[in-house]
Amino acid sequence: MSDKKEDFKKKAEEYLNGWKRCKADFENYKKEEGERMERCSDFVKEEMLLELLKIYDNFERAESHIKKKDSDWVKGISLIKEQLYSFLKEQGLEEIESLGCDFDPCLHEAVEEVKGEEGKVIEVVEKGYLFKDRVLRPSKVKVGK
Repeated sequence: MSDKKEDFKKKAEEYLNGWKRCKADFENYKKEEGERMERCSDFVKEEMLLELLKIYDNFERAESHIKKKDSDWVKGISLIKEQLYSFLKEQGLEEIESLGCDFDPCLHEAVEEVKGEEGKVIEVVEKGYLFKDRVLRPSKVKVGK
């Protein structure tokens, strides 16, 4: 009789250990799946942010060519630009500070070498941005030689 009892105990332990392994595997799966979904979401968000940055860049270019900045129309356009930038920042976008900094090929794309302090960013042609501490778009810069 005790042999059967011992067999039942072993079987119960075996089932319990199997259940614990299965539960741990499922928890790991849920964690990995959550991370994968977040990466997919970030990928889609990056694509959207890149497209919105094109629009924001056009607002900045237009604003730089406006001579009379005190009209209501110009103020309205500036407010829309600021609203768009505020939205981009809320999504996790950060501007890369470049002007006067050392040239860093991980953050900057050199488009021209100009006279100036060697290795320093002399002019920013197009702003660069980070998203979740990764370069979304490098700054296009002119570098001193």
